[in-house]
Amino acid sequence: MKYGKTKDLLNQLVADLSQFSVVIHQTHWYMRGPEFLTLHPLMDTFMDEINDQLDVVSERLITLDGAPYSTLQEFADNTGIKDEIGTYERTIPERMAKLVEGYRYLSDLYQEGIEVSGEEGDDCTQDIFIGFKTAVDKKIWMIQAKLGLAPDLAADDSVKHL
Repeated sequence: MKYGKTKDLLNQLVADLSQFSVVIHQTHWYMRGPEFLTLHPLMDTFMDEINDQLDVVSERLITLDGAPYSTLQEFADNTGIKDEIGTYERTIPERMAKLVEGYRYLSDLYQEGIEVSGEEGDDCTQDIFIGFKTAVDKKIWMIQAKLGLAPDLAADDSVKHL
């Protein structure tokens, strides 16, 4: 099967991007605090960006004759991002830190995709992975800066499950 590992990774991203969009949406709904008025609409932007990535990843998978996951059950069965019941108890900094965890997970997955698609000679998919990793790493930097922290992009390459 041509590009087999690349297609598997693309489908992993379909599940994870779908789940991470829900995590961001939960942040959007359950956020409370003095920064609510600025951060609440920002979460719409974050969701749009993740959903745009999901569309590109899914369409690339279809282009390679793959079949993207397309049900809630498939997303739940295949994501590496855990579900969490919504609560108003988390502070805004805790919510932002949770988003950083998710973005770090995606960054690691995109890095793996860069390597796998490179090994399989799929330059087009590798280009997609490089672009999205760049965007995700920038998001990590921005959220970390909001939290008064350094981006710490090289700190932990082993984030596997949220």
